[in-house]
Amino acid sequence: MDKRTEEILAELARLYPDAQPALKFRSPYELLVAVILSAQCTDERVNKVTDILFEKYNTPEKMLSLSQAELEKYIFSCGFYHNKAAHILSASRDILDKYSGEVPATLEELKTLAGVGQKTANVVYAVAFGGDAIAVDTHVFRVSNRLGLAHGNTPAKVEAGLNEAIPKELWSKAHHYLIYHGRRVCHSQKPDCTNCTLKSLCEYFNNK
Repeated sequence: MDKRTEEILAELARLYPDAQPALKFRSPYELLVAVILSAQCTDERVNKVTDILFEKYNTPEKMLSLSQAELEKYIFSCGFYHNKAAHILSASRDILDKYSGEVPATLEELKTLAGVGQKTANVVYAVAFGGDAIAVDTHVFRVSNRLGLAHGNTPAKVEAGLNEAIPKELWSKAHHYLIYHGRRVCHSQKPDCTNCTLKSLCEYFNNK
């Protein structure tokens, strides 16, 4: 890890010592469903929806007792509810049929589930199973490019760059640090560069 990357991570760790997932969950299955719902939706909204949904439907078996139309009524406010409902039900069926009712614990197996791409698999693998992975959501993508931790025009390229720049044992923590910084300081439209303690190390600020 080069000195600048080390300094950036040290400052992020100082700023966000309690950085952790914002999604509420009590099992790998609940996390999987919540992450599917979180696509282009705020974690706050997802938590409101899952608070109600998981009261009755918090396992693959229970979820499959719902029809797609019934599930859509629960998750409507998360957006893209047709696709999300279809993915949740299909993934639940796969978990029962292929994995004996348990959410698989490897990246390769997670990505065989419907609606589970690289980002979702990385989140579940890292958060539910303690694996080493960096999930590149919109915050991680934006902040990484701006700081110059990684460069890329796709999440896959940014993930590869972060994996190369950051030691593996820090991937999961770095993921949460970057999300927190994106939400609190490095906003999409109006980054708060004036009050950012990373500006001396930031490519975006220094190239403006």
